[in-house]
Amino acid sequence: MSIDPSKTASDIQASAQPARSPVRNRSRAASPAPFRVSHLGSAQPQESLQRQAELFYLQKQIQSQTPMVLVLEDGEIIEGCIEWYDRNALKVRGRTKTLVYKSAIKYMYKVGDAGR
Repeated sequence: MSIDPSKTASDIQASAQPARSPVRNRSRAASPAPFRVSHLGSAQPQESLQRQAELFYLQKQIQSQTPMVLVLEDGEIIEGCIEWYDRNALKVRGRTKTLVYKSAIKYMYKVGDAGR
């Protein structure tokens, strides 16, 4: 077997592989990759609704300057009004200004709601 120097590597590889139907190859190449929106998963609409409820609650407490109590996972209690929030943290203005990670919060409630 002799090697023809005029053939390229792709020519050699194509001749080594079995021939495929050109219709099948064209249909795969012509179809674009599916477009997926990240919030359309099966479990994500529930998470999205929960996130919207959380954001609505926090925004309401910020606007009304409601005194809040935050109980952290380690048992520490922080009292004050929420100044702002982002995806991962809350800024609480009490005796001091404190930045609290949301993952560290066990639960929170309004100051007057402790007995309910």
